[in-house]
Formats: sequence, structure tokens, C-alpha cells
Amino acid sequence: MTSFNRSTSRRLKKLTQIPSVWEGDRRPLSSAQTPHSDSEEKGECILWVDGSQGIVRGMDVVASQAGPEAIVRTLMRAIEHPHSPAKPARPQRIVVRDREIQFYLRGVLQDLDIAIDYAPELPLIDELFRGFAEIIDSQVPDLPPQYAQALREKAFTIWQAAPWELLEEQQIVSIEINKWDVGTLYASVMGMLGMEYGVLLYRSEDSLKRFRATVLRDEESTQRLEEAFLKQDCLFLTFEHADETDDEEDEVEDLGELPLSEIEPTFGNIHPLEGLRSVLYDEEALVVLVALESLIRFIRDHRRQLGEDTFVALSRRYRIPLPQSDETTKSVSITVSTMPLLAAELEEMAGFEDTEDDDDEESQDPSTFRSLRDDLIPEDSFLSLGVVSWEMLEYLRKGVQYHKAGEIPQVGEGLPVILIQTSRPKAKTVIENIEEAGGLEAICFNPGADPFDGTHYDLGLLQTENGELFLFGEFEDDDPIHVEARKKWNQRCKNTNGYCGLIIAKGLTGASRGNPQLRDMMAVFEARSLSPKDLGIGTLQLMPQVQFE
Repeated sequence: MTSFNRSTSRRLKKLTQIPSVWEGDRRPLSSAQTPHSDSEEKGECILWVDGSQGIVRGMDVVASQAGPEAIVRTLMRAIEHPHSPAKPARPQRIVVRDREIQFYLRGVLQDLDIAIDYAPELPLIDELFRGFAEIIDSQVPDLPPQYAQALREKAFTIWQAAPWELLEEQQIVSIEINKWDVGTLYASVMGMLGMEYGVLLYRSEDSLKRFRATVLRDEESTQRLEEAFLKQDCLFLTFEHADETDDEEDEVEDLGELPLSEIEPTFGNIHPLEGLRSVLYDEEALVVLVALESLIRFIRDHRRQLGEDTFVALSRRYRIPLPQSDETTKSVSITVSTMPLLAAELEEMAGFEDTEDDDDEESQDPSTFRSLRDDLIPEDSFLSLGVVSWEMLEYLRKGVQYHKAGEIPQVGEGLPVILIQTSRPKAKTVIENIEEAGGLEAICFNPGADPFDGTHYDLGLLQTENGELFLFGEFEDDDPIHVEARKKWNQRCKNTNGYCGLIIAKGLTGASRGNPQLRDMMAVFEARSLSPKDLGIGTLQLMPQVQFE
């Protein structure tokens, strides 16, 4: 048996011994009447109270597997560092209700002149634990017990169906229920950006529009975004890392890369007058249950159509069985439909769509480089010159649309690439246009000049297999950042025998704006790097375009 060091015993014996009787015990935190919560079963509470003064001197929560040393450690704090208003002191007598604890304490405390007695009941501690049990029993479970298992099963089915691979957040699906005072829910799927995964079930179309408009308007104001978030009117299912800690959160960028065993679903409600709560009451749980089941069936039945580039009008009616409950009906009829008009409206709000009419606006630059097209890469795209490591390139080859150009020697730090980040719809269009042109033949930087002000440019050009040239970037010759980037580009292309690549990525309007992650990459086109001499078109002149009414 472990005993105190002699120095510790001497230190404790120097403390005043008061004529008090202390009660001590350890018990599970949960009561037998609360089977709905298994989280409380993870620990036990150790209490030391001064029965003479009626105060708690020490309290700890420990794992159920903790040995008898734990009760001594709490006793030590009760003696030397008690809870206020108690003062450091030794008791004359200790009473416990467990014979094993009694014999253990007698051995450990034998040098401290403290009597260790047994009693079948500890009145003060019994009263305290009864209070704890009442608090635990009065807590509302996160999910109604009768629906908890079914909801979790539906959540994991949603996770495996991965609707975020098919639907963007603005591609809304309506779920018409017309029961339990709920008319139609508007489902917005999160996850395509690889940041947050889940399904938001808005109770009204107006709430959905208002929230998205506020986010777009006040995206720089954290306070306004938080206020807008709490003003939503929706039910939700989100997914989290089951054993998330601060360190793990830094390591895991995308939940989609985790196995199912590490995913934890969370349900809840947001309302302007209630705020956020991660609790569903009976009717809410039933609504979410039938909504998720109908959404699962809709995704299963229309997966091919939902995965197409165009968000088309689809609708289907389902008869959803209800779990055993107080409901008199055994099933409910649900109609699920896509909402392409609403999606188009939301995309217009976010500025996703190209506005071809803008070409006629006076605000556009009325000049262009002769013999060069500039309609392939969207104007608001993020552009960077960089390198992709060989390991990352292998990952991309397996995970995205990949167009190979030849056998590239894996020399140096990786493949030199031009990265274009835009919105997902625009990225799809860029990829399709390159493919329709036969693929990407070459990437080149060619000199350009503005004869009117004498400015010289380094023009980034893409040459497709059908011989067309497209401008992807204009860089001033004397820009030191670009000059350095071009030096690295030339050296890397030399290492790869002239091979390079073009990466098209989504996420310009998401959290990865300006810093696309692997999950944002949509296509890789390998190509050859051409010098201006190889291209043979000379210096391109910037010429004014004459516009007529």
C-alpha cells in the first residue's frame, strides 16, 4: 500500500486539528433514472464535507477506473486547500460508507491521528447527491429518446450519400410536409467547400434569402455575421469530428477525409427569438426525421440529374413511414422538389453568373491585345504562379479531372503550375471550354506593350490544341513580385524538360478564397512551356477598340 512521505506526514500534522467529523464518499455522477445520457457515466464524483459545519471542503470528478488513491488526493486538498470559507485543518474523525475505503484510509492516514469510522449512511453527502441526481434528471436530452437512434441512423445515411458532392449551398431543395404546423422546409446542403458539412432546413424562403443577403453584404463584419446567424429560422443537422480537440482541429482540415467512425452528427434549432440550441423537442425531431428520410430518397432517385452541370427542375412524392409514437397516422406524404429559379436568384445575389451584357458598359476597359482572346478566364479570378509537389500531383491525378501531356521527369520540388481560382460554376465552364478546344497545348509568357503610355507587359497566355490563344494574366514588366515568380517558373520548367500545368479550382466565394486547398481543385491540365521565340508572335500591341452605338 502506498503511504505518505515522512515529510508530508510531518507537514500535515503541523496543521490545526479541529473537533469536526468529515464525511467522504465517491459515487457515479448519473442517476439510474437517466438512461438517455451516457456522457455522465464517464466519471465519478468524490466529495469531502465537514458534517459539523455543513460545508463542502473538497470535490473532484474522476474517471470511474481511478483507484483509491483518488479519494486520498481529494482529501489532501480538503485538508490543505479547502473550498472557501473553510480554513486548512485536520479533522478528528472521518466517516465513510465503504469498508474497503475505510481500511485503505486507515493504512494511509495512520500517522495523522485521525479516526476512520464506518457508517451505512452519510446524511449530508446523501442529500448532496440527491440534489445532483435531481439536476441531472431534469436535464432535457439532446434528442427525444424515442427518435434518437433513428435520427442518428438517418444522419449517417446522409453522410454516406454525400449530397454536398452534388449540390451547392444555393441549390435549394424544397420539402413539402404540411403537418405538425410545418408547411415547406427549404434544404440547403453545406459541404461542397469542404469546410462545414450538414443540412439546413429553413422554415421559410424569406429567412433563407435574408440570411444569405446579409452574409454577402456584411461578410467583413464578424459582429453582424453572428447577429445574422442567430436570426435564421431553421432546423439543422451538422457533422463534427467525434473526438475533436484544439490540436486535432488544426490538423484536420476536411471532415470528408475522416472515416465514418470519427464523425459525430449534431442536431438543433435556430430561431430569432430562441437563438441557437443543440436540442430537438418531440415534434421538431419528427419533422427532421421525415425531412431527412425524404431527402435521402430524393438524392438516391435523382443522383445522376443532380450531378449534372445544370440544376434542373425535379419533383417526387414519397410516403414516409412514421416511427412508433403517439401519432395516430402511420405515414406521411412528402413532396421533394428542386428550386432552380431560387438557385438562380441566389447565384445572382452572390455574383456567380457571368454578365455578358457588361461588355457594353462604359465602365469596361475599351481596349484589348490584338490577335488574342480574353474570354476563357473569368475577370474576377484569383491567379497565382507556383509549384505542386510530386506527392500532391499524384493525389490530384487520382482525385480530379486530369489531362496528361507526357512523361514528366520528377526533378526538383514539383510541377510548375498556373492556378486559377474562381466560383464552381465558372470553373466548370472554363474546364468545358478547354476540353472542347481539344485540351491545353501550352502555357507561355509573351511580351506586350501599350504604345500610348509606353508600359510594357508580361502576358500570360494559354494555347489550346486547336491553336487559339487566350489571355490569363497581364503583369507589368517591372513588378518585382512577378519578376521573382517568373524566375522560379523558368527554372522549374527547365527542371521538368518544359512541362508545366494549369490547375482550375473552385472556392473563390468561400473560406478558401485566395488560398485554395486540395479539396477545391477541380481539374489539372498538363502542358508544355513555350518561350516567346517558340510562340513566334512577337510583341503584342494594346490597341483601342472603337465602339459604335
